[in-house]
Amino acid sequence: MVTVMTYENLDAKLINALLGDGRASLRSLAEELDVSVTTVSNHLRDLEDQGVIEGYTPRVNYDALGYDVTAIIQLKVEGSALPEITDRLRGHKQMTTVYEVTGDYDVIAVGKFEDTDGMNDQIKELLTDADIRESNTSVVLNAVVENEQFDLEVDEE
Repeated sequence: MVTVMTYENLDAKLINALLGDGRASLRSLAEELDVSVTTVSNHLRDLEDQGVIEGYTPRVNYDALGYDVTAIIQLKVEGSALPEITDRLRGHKQMTTVYEVTGDYDVIAVGKFEDTDGMNDQIKELLTDADIRESNTSVVLNAVVENEQFDLEVDEE
């Protein structure tokens, strides 16, 4: 009896394999998934075209590069200024994550800094904006889990 891998199941297995090694070659992926190189190539192209896979980038340990202060900055923003503030935050290279959120604050940003002086300078610059009504900053003491991705569920055939 021959089992045929479904399209979605192959995609999930391919994504999981790339999560394990984003630098894997098409050939090694094909061998791991027991399909042809052409099949892997076609599925990767489809996943990229659909926006499921947005790129292949290294995972950088910013602590090892001297950016060992991580700050979580919460901002209350005047409603009409929200897009301008989030665009400005996105433009700061050290802001690794920017969210518009519900709740007490409108924006949560995560930044990586070399020291608390650099963090303070960035926060003070932000607070000069009249459209930011309030801020709350927390310094991360220990990153238990950071930038983790998770494997997709795969139906066992």
